[in-house]
Amino acid sequence: MRVTSFPLTTLRDAPSEAEIISHKLLLQGGYIRRVSSGIYAYMPLMLRVIEKISLIIDKELINIGCSKLLLPQLHPGELWEKSGRWEGYTAGEGIMFNLKDRQNRGYGLAPTHEEVITNIASEIINSYKQLPVCYYQIQTKFRDEIRPRFGLMRGREFIMKDGYSFHSSENDLKIFYKKMEKSYENIFKNCGLETIGVDADSGAIGGAASKEFMVTANSGEDSILFTKNGSYAANIEKAVSLPKRSKPIVEFDQVLIKTPNQKTIEDICKFNNLDATQIVKVIIYLGEFDDKTKVPIAACIRGDQYINEIKIFNLLNKIYDSNLIKLSIIENKSSINKNFIDLPMGYLGPDIPDKIINENSLWEKKWIRIVDYSASELKSFISGANQINFHKYFNSWQSLDNTFITSDIRNAQEGDLISLDKEETLIEKKGIEIGHIFQLGQKYSEKLNAKFSNSNGGLENLWMGCYGIGVTRLAQAAIEQNHDNDGICWPIQIAPFSVVLIPTNFKDPIQRKLSEEIYIKFVKNDIDVLLDDRDERAGVKFKDADLIGIPFRIIIGRDAIENKVELVSRSKKSIIKSSTNDILENFINESKLMYN
Repeated sequence: MRVTSFPLTTLRDAPSEAEIISHKLLLQGGYIRRVSSGIYAYMPLMLRVIEKISLIIDKELINIGCSKLLLPQLHPGELWEKSGRWEGYTAGEGIMFNLKDRQNRGYGLAPTHEEVITNIASEIINSYKQLPVCYYQIQTKFRDEIRPRFGLMRGREFIMKDGYSFHSSENDLKIFYKKMEKSYENIFKNCGLETIGVDADSGAIGGAASKEFMVTANSGEDSILFTKNGSYAANIEKAVSLPKRSKPIVEFDQVLIKTPNQKTIEDICKFNNLDATQIVKVIIYLGEFDDKTKVPIAACIRGDQYINEIKIFNLLNKIYDSNLIKLSIIENKSSINKNFIDLPMGYLGPDIPDKIINENSLWEKKWIRIVDYSASELKSFISGANQINFHKYFNSWQSLDNTFITSDIRNAQEGDLISLDKEETLIEKKGIEIGHIFQLGQKYSEKLNAKFSNSNGGLENLWMGCYGIGVTRLAQAAIEQNHDNDGICWPIQIAPFSVVLIPTNFKDPIQRKLSEEIYIKFVKNDIDVLLDDRDERAGVKFKDADLIGIPFRIIIGRDAIENKVELVSRSKKSIIKSSTNDILENFINESKLMYN
């Protein structure tokens, strides 16, 4: 490809809309153009990157027996109603773009494809002899993000690889899940990325187990915790650890402790010579279940710890027949406060009385009380007295009349131990999720009646797995991991071009002739080469080459008269002087080092 016939449109300065470096470089390098909030056009440079990532994915998935297809992006609402996800995805803060046709039938633009592929599977899979089978696609998805940001990281329209496997048993699903996990590791390695696989929460997709693949970056929106030796890694939503030990508390003479205007853990510790590990704080939530029931929830946790709302969500869904669909924290200014009688915010204790709920409230009057392990293990502690300006000394949990659910509802933290047996502590970093795999189980097949005939002739629900890779997000994450002050440093595996030829003066007949000879030689050897044949100063060409991040450049300058050129590595900054006869061999040898 020649620059004069290729739309290379770089910008001197990054647009003000760009918040993180990868977004800035994609806009500045002419890879993407903003059309609207969260919607971008993929320009030719970007499309080449996307196609290379897609080929790497295709090769790996076909190698493990997956079949590629293309599913519709417009989904009938009735399918999503069958799965029970239509209202949650379209109402309120739902992420599905939805519309009605001329017959007033509801449709949605696909954020994901579980319903459609399960419906198809119910029609084409009849027998265990057809299993296992895995289908995948690479196509555009749509999500009505409340706050699109960071370019392709969180957009309203993006390219994704999603795959779905079907199995005759849970064990077969687990075997294939492990196979897919290994394939994902290969895909990301072959894209030139360093990733960490972490245990994760299954979220709205659901299922028994899931794993995320993260690129570590300061701009990441997810927190991940892992050990130095790699023995444990998890998303903060899922991570489990042991908090630091609490300090024993000296027994108080009085049960009731006057704490005027001491609403925070810091104030209580400062004015009463206490440590945060000796305090139990109580957070109030309103839980809304799918049977329309609304129940107040008191979550108790040690004063130095932080509540993980995802863990509360999953806990209640596990132990109650109805599904929890919404969890809202109760704060001073919350409109929900009218349902309480003088709720003493800042002075709440674990023995908060039922009667504090207004008799006119439509809520259930009975509380759900949860205590985190970090708090339940305290033999005695200080907590709120449920009256303004007072806290209370509790000599044990057994002294309380209330019934508590004891569980892990805290955020694991950096420095926590992973177990008493091992002295390994957790390290915390920010990460960008680029892939996620799920064991869905029979969640969708049961609701959409996708069954198969087993070896005994009986009918069973299909077992399912789900596997996603954000293709456009992966491309931008690669930039977060590979850039410098001058621009992008693409891994050669997914770079739009492997090498750029830069004649410093294309008008010079010797440089022009040599450039053309090298260009033709590289093209004949199936190397992605870009010839910068513009009538521009050498400095402009070098600056653009650095910005768009092509891994190698071959500089044809004054030494061209002696048939000599320079091979420069973008990331290593190394320079190899070479004769034109040896330049192809030198490039191939150097590029192989990058692949390894």
